[in-house]
Amino acid sequence: MFVKVCGLRTEPDVDTAVEAGADAIGFVFAESPRRIDADTARRLAARVPDGILTVGVFRDQPLDDVRDLVEATGVRAVQLHGHEDLGYFDAVRAFLPTGRTLIRAASVRDEAPPHGERGEDVLLLDAPVPGAGETWDLTGKRLPGPDVRWLLAGGLTPANVGAAIRAARPWGVDVSSGIEASRGVKDPALIRAFLAAARAEA
Repeated sequence: MFVKVCGLRTEPDVDTAVEAGADAIGFVFAESPRRIDADTARRLAARVPDGILTVGVFRDQPLDDVRDLVEATGVRAVQLHGHEDLGYFDAVRAFLPTGRTLIRAASVRDEAPPHGERGEDVLLLDAPVPGAGETWDLTGKRLPGPDVRWLLAGGLTPANVGAAIRAARPWGVDVSSGIEASRGVKDPALIRAFLAAARAEA
């Protein structure tokens, strides 16, 4: 079970996630209480071992800004979490260094989009209001299978991630607000508990 821990802002947060076994660590560059600047992201990313994916999260931002932040921080993946069209995805893919990962985040209302529709390597399926920490109804949704590289997100916590994995059978999961003591402030104990609960379903 691939686990992405997102919205990290401090050295202790990053160290805890790494020690707990996270597969990916997300840094938010879009408007958010979890947003960090390039200098902070570069410093935090430098603490992450090579085997763990560092992800820059963007939403409807100018392409030049995305390119500049990727170059300045050295993140190994780009996650687009807005209304970016196929042309935008193609442009990002063109300037990403070889071997970098492109993630498409999509809010699910009625039906999940198919994986790879915009050339993404990984599809992230989120609640209708992304970043709000809201769970969403998984029943009756046509979701990708576990053999497809897709992440389940939206309101996941240490208490409910196991049931969500069993219901949706994702390739991986993504968490941010569900491991916070307050909005934008991570709780080390919750980070560790989430990783343990998700790993128990692997």
